[in-house]
Amino acid sequence: MFKKKPTASEVDGVQYRRAKTWQIICYACNALVGMSVYSLIGMASYSASIGYGITTAAVGIILTCTRILDGITDPLLAFVYDRVNTKFGKLRVLLVAGYLIEAVALYAMFTGFSSKGMGLVAFTLLYVVYVIGYTITNMTAQTIPAIMTNDPRQRPTIGVWTTAFNYLVPMVMSMVLNVVLLPKCGGTYNQAFLTAACNITLIVAAIGTLLVCLGVSAFDKPENFVGTKKAEPLKMADIVEVLKHNKPLQCYIASNASDKLAQQVGSQAIINTILGGIIIGNIALGTILTVISMVPSIFFAAFGAKYVGKHGSKKGIVNFTCISMVITAVMIVFFLVIDPKQIGVMGSPAMIIYVILSLLQNGSNMCITTSNTSYMADAIDFELDRSGRYIPAVVSGTYSLVDKLITSFAAVIATGAVALLGYTATMPQPTDPCTPAIFWMGMVLKFGLPIIGWIITLIAMRSCPLTKEEMVNVQKRIAEKKAAAQSEFYKEQLQ
Repeated sequence: MFKKKPTASEVDGVQYRRAKTWQIICYACNALVGMSVYSLIGMASYSASIGYGITTAAVGIILTCTRILDGITDPLLAFVYDRVNTKFGKLRVLLVAGYLIEAVALYAMFTGFSSKGMGLVAFTLLYVVYVIGYTITNMTAQTIPAIMTNDPRQRPTIGVWTTAFNYLVPMVMSMVLNVVLLPKCGGTYNQAFLTAACNITLIVAAIGTLLVCLGVSAFDKPENFVGTKKAEPLKMADIVEVLKHNKPLQCYIASNASDKLAQQVGSQAIINTILGGIIIGNIALGTILTVISMVPSIFFAAFGAKYVGKHGSKKGIVNFTCISMVITAVMIVFFLVIDPKQIGVMGSPAMIIYVILSLLQNGSNMCITTSNTSYMADAIDFELDRSGRYIPAVVSGTYSLVDKLITSFAAVIATGAVALLGYTATMPQPTDPCTPAIFWMGMVLKFGLPIIGWIITLIAMRSCPLTKEEMVNVQKRIAEKKAAAQSEFYKEQLQ
């Protein structure tokens, strides 16, 4: 007779909390907010140039400075997060408020004030308002996985769904914008295209916000935000203390920030134009090939989640990082030994090989993302065990501060790189010719930077103490401390 597999609670001796599958899926719909806006804001350099007459160099500086501001506002949100307690909850209020703020800013930036004779100051102010709204939405969303479940087998499942949505949404948005919308607007990035792209993005993000609120409603209760010690007002010193003493968080910052810098440079619209439009020579087909290689690779995330559930978040990050490095190195060699224009020829051997390599590359990257989602939730619980305080916004905000200070240079690296290629007053267009300088710049920014980031990841994770076995001990200690705190509370009530 088939014997039922023991649960994680039975194996580890810890009473884990779990979320329902539909709640996890609804939470993952946060990608409809984050990644659709991410797809739109990647075209901010085009909006600045076309709608506000700002030069390429100035665009890079503006986006870098506002990114730094974005990082500074992240830990500051922890103070707001700590104080928001309404009859409608904490999470839902912050999610809706954040969406409304960034929606107003994006509409004004890409449509309302664009091509209306406004200049640098107007664009910068609108971008700052967008950053504030984005910070509220993004930072609140980052705290949710740790609140929904602490089951080591289920946490990677959240990573599967979020990874799938985080890849699917920009893929679909890319298809809609570059394959459907761009040709209808003349094949170039112009004001009509930016306006339509903005309207589509805001509708998608609104739907995502409503779905996330639905998914977290059962967890948006005061009792889910308490620690094992008496709560005290949050102070700025708490942020410094967390950064100084939370070793797993330190390792995660070094690991993920370096990876995200490379990812954000490579995902800039101007870099994708260089690769798909100029090097491959067919931006529409290049976008389609990216989608074709992406969809099957999403199933890799499920394998990654199972691996992380069995071996832990740290081991998942390390092993899948090694795999990604090898595949990306092979991709570089592939571009060197073939004529990249052949990739843009439907049905050619070069196109097929490119799709296969992209599929493997995307699959391994998804496994890393799945591992990272689980790891951040682990780091939040590690802090609860270490300090006795449940401060998810402080942990995620501290990470985001350092992360964004580093990744703030993504836009300036991308715009600076294309400026070196001669694009000082205009941006690359899909119809531009491919020169050796453009080819090598595309290779370095799209494939070289990620390899450097992964090397940093492997070095950082060597000193990380958060193994699978240690996380079980962390959850046991948290359960014991909460039980002791509750017992002490009852004793005080009886006296």
